[in-house]
Amino acid sequence: MTGNLERYAEPHARTADRVTTTAVCVCALFGTQISTSESTPPSALWPVWILAASSASLLVSRRRPRVALAVTAGAAALLTGLGYLPSPLLLAPVMAALYWLAALTDSRTTNVLASVTLVVLVATSLAGESLGDDFILRTLGTGLWLLLPLSLGGMSRFRRAYLESVQARAAHAERTREEEARLRVAEERMRIARELHDAVAHHMAVAHAQAGTAAHLADTQPEQTRRILADLVGTTTSALLELRATVGVLRQTADPGADPPEPAPGLDRLPELVAACASAGLTVAVATEGDARPLSPGVDLTAYRIIQEALTNATKHAADHAARVRLRYDDAGLRITVTNDGGADAGTVAAMPGGGYGLMGMRERAHAIGGDLRAGPRPGGGFEVAAALPFQPRSPADAPAGDRPEEAR
Repeated sequence: MTGNLERYAEPHARTADRVTTTAVCVCALFGTQISTSESTPPSALWPVWILAASSASLLVSRRRPRVALAVTAGAAALLTGLGYLPSPLLLAPVMAALYWLAALTDSRTTNVLASVTLVVLVATSLAGESLGDDFILRTLGTGLWLLLPLSLGGMSRFRRAYLESVQARAAHAERTREEEARLRVAEERMRIARELHDAVAHHMAVAHAQAGTAAHLADTQPEQTRRILADLVGTTTSALLELRATVGVLRQTADPGADPPEPAPGLDRLPELVAACASAGLTVAVATEGDARPLSPGVDLTAYRIIQEALTNATKHAADHAARVRLRYDDAGLRITVTNDGGADAGTVAAMPGGGYGLMGMRERAHAIGGDLRAGPRPGGGFEVAAALPFQPRSPADAPAGDRPEEAR
């Protein structure tokens, strides 16, 4: 109710204050005529006009609520000290001033000034008239009538604070909406770049190695050259199919009627990956330790992409043209290690600051599912990629301290 009155009165604050002041003044004048069997209002009229004049201070109650309370409380104390009964009509100016005090000031100020006002009015009321059957009206009644505007004013203050907080949040959301949109666009660009890199880079690196090997053996070993060229056709076909599947995933939301995308690759396609690397001249040995456990689709894809990128780097940089892949299943999750024993230059490119987009993508994928990845050159030469992945995706912050891959040796 008070909220509706404020909403209608705020556009016409001066008019509302004048109407309120007039109504309060009339109430106070009627209040001076109320009496009980034990009390009779004084016959003098000059105190009444003092109370009426004090009501004019309510015109500044919005700007200076303390001043309005001091003036109205002083006038009410004067009348109660002269023997007037502190009825709700007589206390109307004080009650209006207390409402604005509670609505516009903090709780501590309101409590202190309201307590002082209550004590003063009760004391002057008891001192101005002998005790009788109106004792309850002069004590408990005065307190109850003064508590009413305090509660209404407190509700108004809390409502105003709530609306201000809502408006502040709305303004903050409006300011940050564009920034959040830019961040979402940047994240989406990174995701698309990572998917395209994983879908194309490996096949292009293998195709490049196959083409170079075929050109080198074309004159001396034509049969092997034809086999390599046949593998090259398969490599480029796989690249096109995977690129098509990636684009299909990216367009899936925009085109609901499109054909369902092909399933994402996982560790079940590891033999195909090893065979493609072998045709490019890289010998890959795969070892599995522990009992294999099913992986969620996201973890399965991440494991495959990490191995794929590590073997791609080995195809381009391993001097001995050999790599080892170790998969170890334990209670903590899946641990992947990809190593090669090439010369000193085997990991030079990948170990440069920043690690290239391939290593960056591997780390992002591992961290996205709550795992970790370390990569670096080995002391005796070559390069090692070590990753620890959970069986189910989880937030990186939830990963226990011991669930980390072994440091790159």
